[in-house]
Parts: sequence; C-alpha cells; structure tokens
Amino acid sequence: MKIHEFGDKSNPVILLLPGTMCYWKGNFGGVIDELSKDFLVAAVAYTGFDETDTESYTSVTDELNRIEHYVAEHYGGTIRAAYGCSLGGTFVAQLAARNHIHMKYGIIGSSDLDQAGDFKAGLMASLMVKVTYNFIHTGHYKSKLMQKRYETQMADPDPYNRAFVAITGRDKYDMSFITKESLKNQFKSDLTTPLPEQIDNGETEIHVFYAKKMGEKYLERYRRYFKAPVIHEMDMRHEEFLGVYPKEWCALVKQICLWYSALQEAG
Repeated sequence: MKIHEFGDKSNPVILLLPGTMCYWKGNFGGVIDELSKDFLVAAVAYTGFDETDTESYTSVTDELNRIEHYVAEHYGGTIRAAYGCSLGGTFVAQLAARNHIHMKYGIIGSSDLDQAGDFKAGLMASLMVKVTYNFIHTGHYKSKLMQKRYETQMADPDPYNRAFVAITGRDKYDMSFITKESLKNQFKSDLTTPLPEQIDNGETEIHVFYAKKMGEKYLERYRRYFKAPVIHEMDMRHEEFLGVYPKEWCALVKQICLWYSALQEAG
C-alpha cells in the first residue's frame, strides 16, 4: 500500500480512497490540484494497485490495518476527512466503525456497500476478473460483444461513459502491473468483509453523495449502515458527480470539511 501526498503538510489531511479496479491517478487526477490548495491530500494506492508495489492485494482488513498504521505514523492518528469512491466508501465506513483513528468527516461517494456470502462472492469475483482483466491490461475486452458495447459507449456524446473509464485510469495509464489475484481479492473481500449497521463512533460525521439514479435501495442501505448520515441527494449516476463535475465536487467537499467545520468550531 502506498500513499501519495500533495499540498502543504500544515493543512488538514484528507484521505482519498479509490474504487474497485481503479488507479489512484485516474480516480482522483481531476481533483487533487484543487483540493491541495486547502488540504494535505493523501491519495491511497491499495496494495497491488501501484506500479511501485510488488505485492498483491489480499483483503479489505489488511488494507485497513496498513492505512490506520500510516495515519498513526504520519498524521498522529488524526485526519480531517476521508472520501471513498465506490469501493473506497466501504473503507470510509470501516474506518468509522473500527474507530482506530480520529476522523472528523467521512464522505461516501455513491458506494453500493454490497455484502455477499463467501460462495456467491467467489463466483462474482471470478466472473468479474474474467470479463475485465484483459481490458485493465490492454484497454480492450476479449469478448467481441463487450468490446463493441464499449466502443458504442465511448462514441456516445454523454460525457459520463468516458468519465467513468477515466476514473479507473485505463484511458491514460498503463495498468498492466495489476494482477488477477489483486483484482479477485479486492472484489471478493469487499463483499465478504462484514460491515456493522448503524455506525456511529461519536466523533465522525458521515456524509453521503447519494446518486438517485442508482435506485432508492441504496438510500435505504445508507440509512441502515449509518445511524445519522447527512444525505446529499443528486439526480445522477454512480460516481457521476466526481467524474463529470470535479469543480462542483471539490466545492462541496470543501464546504463539508472546511467551512462547515469552521462554523461548528465557532459555536
């Protein structure tokens, strides 16, 4: 696991946690410069998902231990906020539930927070690797049908499709260092790592960027897993806010973590 830092070390720390199969540069490349004006940005590259890393990803729990250790060693165990993109939202939720570090704000980015049993998760992970591994390595799907669908989506003027690929990093970066083992373990362990319900550590305020077009079941899920989440409802698709509207995304993150925080401290 690597953490890449940007900005003044005297600024409050914001931890950025990528999504499934995502390279941190692609996932957060559109917002790091703006965030680093006000934060010390700590962008996480999960084990096996950084070109300098020789190990493969094992589990959510192992990554949580590494992240918490890094925060304790480098930031005195305290950060202002953490934002989790998709899979990263699971990490934000787990960090809040474990409460091993001090985190004032946890922001969930339209994550699905899916859970599944070991057998089902294993089957889903194997299928996911079979479908996506070649694309992650070469930018092309083995399946002619999948490749044709992908080309059709990329030709669509809707910016969402291209933005979604950009978030993974596949459009700009060589991601051939990512192994099948890392992909499979990342997907499976996300589904099988238990997530407590009604998370409330008495310290971390949870904000959710709820993408309405994902469906109301996700809103119900957020309210099940968090005791008192602040819901930011948006008429958007999964991670559309981050991918298509990075300027507006940065403004809301700053509003939550800086301006709102200052008002709270002022009483």
